[in-house]
Amino acid sequence: MANTTISFGVILLVLGIGGYFGSGMVSLTALIPALFGLLLLICGVVARDPNKRKHAMHFAAMVGLLGFLGSARGLAKIGAVLAGQPVERQNAVIAQAIMAILMLIFTALCVRSFIQARRSRTV
Repeated sequence: MANTTISFGVILLVLGIGGYFGSGMVSLTALIPALFGLLLLICGVVARDPNKRKHAMHFAAMVGLLGFLGSARGLAKIGAVLAGQPVERQNAVIAQAIMAILMLIFTALCVRSFIQARRSRTV
């Protein structure tokens, strides 16, 4: 799961940096996905140490959940963007929706991993 966490971190870094440069480098809030990506990247690297894995992955799951909750409003507006309706800050809505989907998938993978780890210890 450490490698998966690193992968999601890199994807979010690319999303945030791409969004920042795509906004003409005027919107610092476009870097929010990059911040979450950096946190996940650090958690993934720390999780490679078996002695620190449990805490690092629980922190990563928390980052994923908070990232989803913070960006979920983009999902509510993405339908209008896809329908071609005018939306204020369209690029921000797209970036939020992508981040929300990525964080939801990541959090679900974490929960699945935690359940599997618990089952393997009890058997």
